[in-house]
Amino acid sequence: QVQLVESGGGSVQSGGSLRLSCAASGSSGSTYSMAWFRRAPGKEREGVAALDSAPSTTYADPVRGRFTISRDNAENTLYLQMNSLKPEDTAVYYCALDYYRPLKPLEYEYPYWGQGTQVTVSS
Repeated sequence: QVQLVESGGGSVQSGGSLRLSCAASGSSGSTYSMAWFRRAPGKEREGVAALDSAPSTTYADPVRGRFTISRDNAENTLYLQMNSLKPEDTAVYYCALDYYRPLKPLEYEYPYWGQGTQVTVSS
């Protein structure tokens, strides 16, 4: 059974940085896709960034150039480096995983999800 545990959330002022981590356990092999999503209060969940085993990356327009997704295969850990944070980045951030490589990784319904970590950016 795959388990995903996020960490690294917190409160930061506008312009600051945070690095989120997502530790994966129970997964086998390295041929899988992982992604970060977020849900802001009163809004739909949205895809933020995705990384597959190619490796290739996909970023949502609002975060491109500010966020970087990466993965440490040896540690089975996914990261999201978030720089130049804005108040509109405030949300609960979730990581997701599948063994399938989706065509639209930021719109795909992943089968495995973490519990989320809160990121709050104040102006």
